[in-house]
Amino acid sequence: MVEPQSLSTLQDVAQEIVASIVLPEAEAVDHDARWPERGIRALAEARLTALQVPARLGGHGQGLAGLAAIVETISRACPSTAMCFGMHCVATAVIAARSTPLHDEQFLAPIAAGKHLTTLALSETGTGSHFFIAETHLAREGDTFLVTGEKQFVTNGSHADSYVVSTRASSAAAEGDFSCLVVEAGTPGIEWGDPWAGFGMRGNDSRRMRLNARVPATNLLGNEGDQVWYVFEVVAPYFLIAMAATYVGIAKAALASATQHLKERRHSHSAAPLASVPTLQHRIADLWIAVEKSRLLLQHAARLGDAGSPEALLAILAAKVDAGETGVMVTNEAMTLCGGIAYRENGLGARL
Repeated sequence: MVEPQSLSTLQDVAQEIVASIVLPEAEAVDHDARWPERGIRALAEARLTALQVPARLGGHGQGLAGLAAIVETISRACPSTAMCFGMHCVATAVIAARSTPLHDEQFLAPIAAGKHLTTLALSETGTGSHFFIAETHLAREGDTFLVTGEKQFVTNGSHADSYVVSTRASSAAAEGDFSCLVVEAGTPGIEWGDPWAGFGMRGNDSRRMRLNARVPATNLLGNEGDQVWYVFEVVAPYFLIAMAATYVGIAKAALASATQHLKERRHSHSAAPLASVPTLQHRIADLWIAVEKSRLLLQHAARLGDAGSPEALLAILAAKVDAGETGVMVTNEAMTLCGGIAYRENGLGARL
């Protein structure tokens, strides 16, 4: 069995991959709305995609704090890659939460070896952000389930090897009861919508997924109708931490770009850099404070979650909201601080 590495070591490995592969390709990934295959494959080969796989199976056994640290590191260079990696990690955590020996062998062991990419398929048009109310239906037919329905915003699209799909339990007695199960890529009855063409994180390849597929009953995660436990103990905490870490990474990158610009841009009449203007120094300081507050709240929330604190969910929700607001605010301010050059195509604004 491969020994798990410390989080600091994993961060160093992630940073090396980010510097050598993810960052050089980030602009093209966003411009072309291209799935970041080289970056994801490099992360897998380095076994960073084993982040949430239990140590007993050769993974790193990391929790929310590990997820936050690695996703933020990637997001500073390429939010699309961070999103793709993060959703794989969330889905891995869901599979690992109550895995059977078959799940260990069929999904988690290949993930630990860097040979399997998974992702979430939760969102639906009819229920929106209420992802805990699935309308996709699960019908038991002997030793298989018939899964019918449509998912939206499936990150990693057709590039993943498996999908953690939320469904309404076949025995559901009340609205909102749902089950999670793993649907493998290539299963007959999966149809994909058009490629993602969004305004941001354009490389994450979120797509519509239509399902009319038969899946082995052994692919069920936990028991039918495990809504409360899975939603509040696994799905929501890991998903929210991954999103918050992505936003913090974006904010840090925007702040770094703006700071660099102010240091390099000089007035021709005085040769003084814009960074010497006290008002701009104060504005940069305010942005730094905002980013650090969001980053520290994210880390605090992740630690509470890993410790099983009763305050964890509230802290995680707050961290996600705060990180989103900080990401928007800092990016807007960075664009303003950099002036007209920030709005030039393929200029500074493209990196923000």
